[in-house]
Amino acid sequence: MFFEWFAGLNAIWQALLATCFTWFVTALGASVVFFFKDVNKRVLDAMLGFAAGVMIAASFWSLLAPSIEMAEEMSMPSWLPASVGFILGGLFLWGVDKILPHLHMGFPIEEAEGIKTHWQRSVLLVLAITLHNIPEGLAVGVAFGAVHAGLPSASLAGAIALAIGIGLQNFPEGTSVAVPLHRAGMSHGKSFWYGQLSGVVEPIAGVLGAAAVIFIKPLLPYALAFAAGAMIYVVIEELIPESQLEKEIHIATGGAMLGFVIMMILDVALG
Repeated sequence: MFFEWFAGLNAIWQALLATCFTWFVTALGASVVFFFKDVNKRVLDAMLGFAAGVMIAASFWSLLAPSIEMAEEMSMPSWLPASVGFILGGLFLWGVDKILPHLHMGFPIEEAEGIKTHWQRSVLLVLAITLHNIPEGLAVGVAFGAVHAGLPSASLAGAIALAIGIGLQNFPEGTSVAVPLHRAGMSHGKSFWYGQLSGVVEPIAGVLGAAAVIFIKPLLPYALAFAAGAMIYVVIEELIPESQLEKEIHIATGGAMLGFVIMMILDVALG
């Protein structure tokens, strides 16, 4: 019943509801702070690796492959939109990374990136995770937009699978903000608030992504690859290095392998 009701909605509403779900899972991860004052670093490394694996798999199966297929149907070089969009997605995140003040988990505040400010450490940590969530919300929105546009390789089940995969990897992101903040002396409530706040941007990015490809259909193959490039930038620039700060390389790698396989299964089985 739910699937039939959901399928009858406009793609923008579908993207909004799907990204609200991914935001909810971020909040669920942040709620761990009410039950644990600390999380074993090895567990957190495995969770961050898992998130990286999910994003890598989603970038290919849910975004790049459909981009290439759609380009072929539009009688253009199959590699062109995928290559251009992918590079633009990485450049976009690089630009935001240089401008938006933020601090990666585990680093001293002196190593905050972006424009220099006197903002509190908690705000900078939230902004770092928020930066991760822009391409994630965009990817979900574009996926639902692709279904609306009638892309043969795009299916509603596949877009839902992508939202589920992104949601799964959002859990450790919420935890990785809330728990360290509480450990540093912040109250349970404030730690949870900042943890879930990092996911607010996903519904915004999701709606924008869906709207863009619905109203400007020729952008779709580029938009799919753009989201993929932005996600891979986050994985290489932030998730993988952060997961290996404690030198637990095998644990983080195992988490990434598991995340990749689960996302691949979700996409291939449901998509």
